[in-house]
Amino acid sequence: MQMFRRNIQPAEVELILNTGIAIQNYPNDKPFLSYLLLGFQEGRPIHIVLAINETDFTCIIVTAYIPDPTIWDSDYKIKIK
Repeated sequence: MQMFRRNIQPAEVELILNTGIAIQNYPNDKPFLSYLLLGFQEGRPIHIVLAINETDFTCIIVTAYIPDPTIWDSDYKIKIK
């Protein structure tokens, strides 16, 4: 629901899942380890938090959001605040 409120469409999420890069991992997340992905859609940065069930390789989209440029560095890979 939040991604729709943030004006992020399913096609954008799918594109980033296929073309984005993992910029951070969270190996201690429970119940599944998760990753922060970064991708761009028409120049707009999008972060996706993706959890992976390594038993059956199911992927769960935890959240998708537009990173705040006051919190992230200029390439949206490193959190500065």
